[in-house]
Amino acid sequence: MSKEKVIIQKLATKYNLPLQKVEEIVYYQFKYVVNVMKKGDFATIRLPYFGAFSAKSERIAHLNEKTRRKNERLANNKQ
Repeated sequence: MSKEKVIIQKLATKYNLPLQKVEEIVYYQFKYVVNVMKKGDFATIRLPYFGAFSAKSERIAHLNEKTRRKNERLANNKQ
């Protein structure tokens, strides 16, 4: 069993919560970071006591261009 699963199991036991609920709580902050980063309109995301996350502007530009091309293809296929 992985370390994270062991920690989640211990938390679930300690607080008398279902494993699924504890997993949701533990992973929520990372889902939030992913959602904010996908939008691409941010400077840095800071999670207290954990760290700061950011993406290079070149990477954001690349992803935006890729999304634009995909949307154009979808629009052309609908016509």
